[in-house]
Amino acid sequence: MPSDLFASADAGYQPLAARLRPTGLDDYAGQSHLLGAGKPLRQAIDRKQLHSMVFWGPPGVGKTTLARIVAGNADAHFIQISAVLSGVKEIREAIALARQNKGSGRDTVLFVDEVHRFNKSQQDAFLPHVEDGTIIFIGATTENPSFELNNALLSRARVYKLRGLEPEDLLEVLHRGLAELGQGLAASDHCLSLIADAADGDARRALNLLELAADLAGETGAQVREITGQTLEEVLQASLRRFDKGGDLFYDQISALHKAVRGSAPDAALYWFCRMLDGGCDPLYIARRVVRMASEDIGNADPRALTLCLDAWQVQERLGSPEGELAIAQAITYLASAPKSNAVYTAYKAARADVEASPSHEVPLHLRNAPTQLMKQEGHGAEYRYAHDEPEAYAAGENYFPEPLKERRYYEPVDRGLEQKIRAKLDYLRTLDRDSGIRRY
Repeated sequence: MPSDLFASADAGYQPLAARLRPTGLDDYAGQSHLLGAGKPLRQAIDRKQLHSMVFWGPPGVGKTTLARIVAGNADAHFIQISAVLSGVKEIREAIALARQNKGSGRDTVLFVDEVHRFNKSQQDAFLPHVEDGTIIFIGATTENPSFELNNALLSRARVYKLRGLEPEDLLEVLHRGLAELGQGLAASDHCLSLIADAADGDARRALNLLELAADLAGETGAQVREITGQTLEEVLQASLRRFDKGGDLFYDQISALHKAVRGSAPDAALYWFCRMLDGGCDPLYIARRVVRMASEDIGNADPRALTLCLDAWQVQERLGSPEGELAIAQAITYLASAPKSNAVYTAYKAARADVEASPSHEVPLHLRNAPTQLMKQEGHGAEYRYAHDEPEAYAAGENYFPEPLKERRYYEPVDRGLEQKIRAKLDYLRTLDRDSGIRRY
């Protein structure tokens, strides 16, 4: 029998989603990319070949259910713990039970929900027991495992990416839910589709919404209760689209906003901005990211963009919503419409790479500070050419790099926006360098 170290003592009422939890793949909805005929995971389950794995995907897509099916199909003992509620004590209890099972010749699947919540040392605690076969480890996470899980643990488990359920999958789940709730309840396909849309790929949420709508459904005659559009309006009016603050979907949406700005698509950028607000994202977080976009993707092609974004951030801080959100929207549309240049961003990364890869080159003598007579005697500042005393305030032929890097060039302005003029200016100054006949070093 499966074990849950945190099972409730009250075994009375069960939510509809719990009552409809599939026990086999025939009733499992979605994830055809993993469970379709011939897919590696499906083959492993059918052959009862257990291996450690990590299920990565948004909430409500069946990670826990799939882990139970994997264990049940192989007749393995199933132990479930939660990284939110568990500590060393619960892990030790689970391992001790798994050792007993191994002694009697039975495999144990240890399922760790929200495994990304465990710190490094807690994750490392599973490694020896995975390696010696005491447990088959299955972790579930809404976060990107490559960022949140230890490399050592990842190297011993295969990662499977679960997707949000498609509308047709959710409709299948909702029809099962409708049947489970009894013959006296009715709902049109249109109403079920509205619930599926509101659930946004989350089967558990779809069933919770259906159950809530059933509780509010009124009788329409002959003791039949019907879920109507009016009922759903009450249920769904406070429902927000899925937006997992700090989760993968969070970063997917900010990524979409950034790429829309970079791609000069102001309408799409506004859409993702509103999606994030609708999901409960803090506008100040978006304002901060928009400031980065101004430097990373517009840069000196239009330096006004950075000022406008900082102003929008300040409006949000001072006035709040909705005035601040409108100011951020103004900044976003300006960025999307502005000429684009990543020349500063590229130059900065290249300079950082040089600094990290090179030794600590000494500052050339002519560029050193010389506040004392001793330093002057040592040659600090000698032969330094004061640019303002030179023709056109430019010391043609001068070098400002350490000697080994004197030919480096990082900043290459693009031929768009203000950088057109910057590029022309730099080209002119390089011509003066060539014509000067002066080359230090």
